[in-house]
Amino acid sequence: MSENSTIEESTNKPSAEDILVAEGDAAGDYLERLLDILDYDGDIDLDVEGERAIVSILGGGDLDKLVGDRGNVLDALQELTRLAATQQTGVRSRLMLDIAGFRAQRREELSALGRETAQKVLDDGEEIKLASMNPFERKIVHDAVAEVEGVSSSSEGEEPRRRVVISPSA
Repeated sequence: MSENSTIEESTNKPSAEDILVAEGDAAGDYLERLLDILDYDGDIDLDVEGERAIVSILGGGDLDKLVGDRGNVLDALQELTRLAATQQTGVRSRLMLDIAGFRAQRREELSALGRETAQKVLDDGEEIKLASMNPFERKIVHDAVAEVEGVSSSSEGEEPRRRVVISPSA
């Protein structure tokens, strides 16, 4: 094999962003079919943030049924959508699905909770254990706490009762 054919092959390889766009497109197609079957109205928005495809369904009130209690239905749909995207692209999907702005709103709430709790730990000097959270929620709290000097956070417990603990820094 010549040097030119090796260079040519490497330039034809899809970039990481191309793979994420393909993943988002596959997810969007899957979700459009799902919405059609359910006869729900919704607009699908595809984006790439960092190393993750972000797929959002925006629209009417029926979409709340796809979120479910505390996002349980949304979590299940995200896993099904990841499987569909993986099957289509051949690459393991890590896409994030949001429906009716649920995850965006939850992110804001959890960031505020993390900052406020970190400030309380700073003021009182006492460790605080938060309620159980899923990995998505814990990461948001950990990121918010990391922005506050003088405190640190860790996780304890086993799934599904794993929780964030915020402590004064040593």
